[in-house]
Amino acid sequence: MSRHAQLRDHDVNPCIVETDASNKCMDDNNYNKDKCTAYFLKYRNCRKFWHAIMMQRRRDGVEPEMPSAEERQKMLESMGKPY
Repeated sequence: MSRHAQLRDHDVNPCIVETDASNKCMDDNNYNKDKCTAYFLKYRNCRKFWHAIMMQRRRDGVEPEMPSAEERQKMLESMGKPY
């Protein structure tokens, strides 16, 4: 699987929605980063959150380290969207 295909795979990349929102904002605002700061923060917080989950699962010996898209959805529903 190519790198681009992996980044578009919901089981691999938990922040596809945030990525797409950031890219759309950049497109809509002629790549003026100042107008998209909120989207960038959401993306960064998403990555930090799922990275922390992945590291904890690694420490606990849970496989796979990144929860599947279905498992992540259940986690978010149970705790509300933390980012």
